[in-house]
Parts: sequence; C-alpha cells; structure tokens
Amino acid sequence: MSDYIITPGSKIEGIVKISGSKNASLPILAAGLMSDGISVFDGIPKLSDTENMAELLRSVGAECTRKPDESISISFAQSSKKRTADSELVNKLRASFLIMGPMLARTGRIRIPLPGGCQIGARPIDLHLKGFAAMGAKIKQGHGYVDAKCDKLYGAAIYLDFPSVGATENLMLAACLADGETVIENAAAEPEIADLADCLIKMGAKIDGAGSDTVHIKGVKELYPCRHKVIPDRIEAGTFLTLAAAARGSIKLTNVCPGHIKPITAKLEEMGFDIEAGDEILSISPCEKFKSVDIKTLPYPGFPTDMQSQFMSLMSVADGTGMVVETVFENRFMQVPELLRMGAKIKIDGRTAVVDGTKKLSGAQVKATDLRAGAALVIAALAAQGESVIGGIEHIERGYESFAEKLKKIGVKIKTER
Repeated sequence: MSDYIITPGSKIEGIVKISGSKNASLPILAAGLMSDGISVFDGIPKLSDTENMAELLRSVGAECTRKPDESISISFAQSSKKRTADSELVNKLRASFLIMGPMLARTGRIRIPLPGGCQIGARPIDLHLKGFAAMGAKIKQGHGYVDAKCDKLYGAAIYLDFPSVGATENLMLAACLADGETVIENAAAEPEIADLADCLIKMGAKIDGAGSDTVHIKGVKELYPCRHKVIPDRIEAGTFLTLAAAARGSIKLTNVCPGHIKPITAKLEEMGFDIEAGDEILSISPCEKFKSVDIKTLPYPGFPTDMQSQFMSLMSVADGTGMVVETVFENRFMQVPELLRMGAKIKIDGRTAVVDGTKKLSGAQVKATDLRAGAALVIAALAAQGESVIGGIEHIERGYESFAEKLKKIGVKIKTER
C-alpha cells in the first residue's frame, strides 16, 4: 500500500498539460484487434488501466508495444489460436470486456471472466450480451465466465435500456465487421464514443451518428490498420479545475477540449469562478467566497458521474448548502465517510447527498476506495488545515497519469510513500 502525504497552504498556480483520455484509450486499444497489420495509437496515458489493457490484448495473441512517445502499437493476426482472456487481468479492469466485440467479429469466439474494476456499482454486462445475441452470437454463462461463439455476426436493430458507454462501444466495434447494418438506439453520446468512431472510420468502418443517441453501422468485410491520437481526458481536466477552485488557486490547462467539459465549467461559473476558454486551453481564477450548487449526474451531455466525488469536496468548503443526486451508479458515495473524517458536513439519503459548506476541513488520515473518490480526497486535503495522509493511491494512479508530479508543478506540497 502507498500513501500521498499532502501539506496544504502553498500557492497553487501554473500550467497543467492534460493527458490523453483514459476512457477513450481503452476501447481504442481494443480496436487494435480489428485488423491485420500494425495500428499506432498516440497519446495513450501511462496508467495501470492502459497497461493492463495492453497486457490483456497480449493474452489473446496480439503484439502490443509501448513506445517512448506516448504511443502504443498493436497488431493482431486472425489466425491466433488464443480465445480465453487472462482472468487475473480481467479482474483488475472493468473495461476488459471491450475485447469481446472485436474477438467475436474477428475470430468468432471469446471466453472471458466476468470483469472487475472499481467497486462503485453493479455496471451489469447484460446490455453487451443482449446486443451480441441479437447479432447472432451464442452466449453461455457459468463458473464466473462468459463464453461467446458465432459463425458470423449479422446487423441488428438494438435498443439499449440504458445509454451505457461500454455497451455502445462494444457493440459498435462488433458491428463494424457484421454482415449488414446495425442500428444502436438510446446509445451513449459521450465524446469518447465519437473518438472511437473516428478511429474506426480511419480503419475503413462505415459509421454514422456516433456522439448522438442513434448510431448506424454498415458492416464491411475487413478493416485496415491506422494511426490515431486519442482525445484529451475531460475528467482529468475537470479534476484539476476543481482542485484549483478548492485551493483558491489559478491554473491554466493545455491540451484540453473546452466543449467536452462544459457541464463542469458551467457549474464552476455558477459557483462564482471565472473560467476562460481558448483553443485547447482553459484557465480558472481564484474566488475567495464561492457558493454551493446542486448537481445531478446524468449521461453526457449531463454532469458526469466521474466528477461527482470531486465536486462534493469543493461543495464541502463552499458557502451554503448544495445537493448531489447520483443517478448513474448506486454505490458512488464511498468518499463520504472519509470526507466526514476531515470535518465535512454531509448527509446521505439513498442516492442523494446534502452537503453543508464549512469554512475549513481538517487534515486527517484517510483512504481512497476508488479512482474518483481518491481524487476527491486530494482536493479535500488541499482545502484543509493541517497535513493529510491519503492511502490506497493505487486507485488514483489507475486514472491520473503522473498525478503527483503534475501537482508538484503547480505548487502542491505532496510526497509519495511506497
């Protein structure tokens, strides 16, 4: 177990270069299974999640090489005989299920353990499996595994009961090589969906409507290798803006898509912060007294569930009372007991939390229980009086590249003990 030791009080200012999106990288790495030849994906952040995904691709027969320039090259021969995903890797990574669509489309068979990842909710895979079944796959579940087979996938009309990002990506990947046209309705509209589609289109796929609630995919006989750069990480950008807001700092973000994080910047502006946007640049100025707000997490373009924990830390030191309604995951208030240890005033009723702002939090020994809850504790530590020790930082390092180093560059006094 490793810890961050954070001492607040220093001036927070400077420039942060936002890394490539983790949530875009994972399905795009899976897309490397979709063609013969070598695809190169640029801007892939070096994180435990992306490295585990690369290792998972190797476990099913792909050649996967991390290069010094933040790129990963992938090649996968259809003749590979490996059809079972490594259970240890799958248990570490919820997104491991994203190899199911490409493997079915390319090889007609995949056996994969039920996936792991952050324990923030059920995140059922039923939507994925129903979609694959509609496309002609035969699915069996048992003994902790999913076994899927098909002679060929066929285009289908698929309606998702919930606009699941993972299901939309997985089915879109499979549909690219299916016979006929697939229509996915009530699809997720996140920027990461559009980025995956842009990558697949470069490979020769015929996709229309990605980034809207209805996606049309006309299957083609084969895809070709490509080179693609992933979009910037909107959640990392939102986290740093929220961190600067809580610490009353002034920072500039580069390599950012301002349009992708409008739901976050709109709430910060509502609280009283001054946000300036330019071409791939965002900056935030300090606000000594800022008011609380109400947030409700929703699929994109609503307020992202991946920013709920961080915003709760900011609301804990805001003026007034705010309400947080979590509609996406049923178990995403895991940061609350730790924030209470730091003096936050939060009451939970089901999926709703009421946050009463307080002037100062107190440094404490706390533990990250998942990725975004860990980021929330770092934000709270910077708004507190006294030193904080944050354990479980392996969760944080799943999703934030060089996090401690980036924090140091903007003035945060942080030490890592391993």
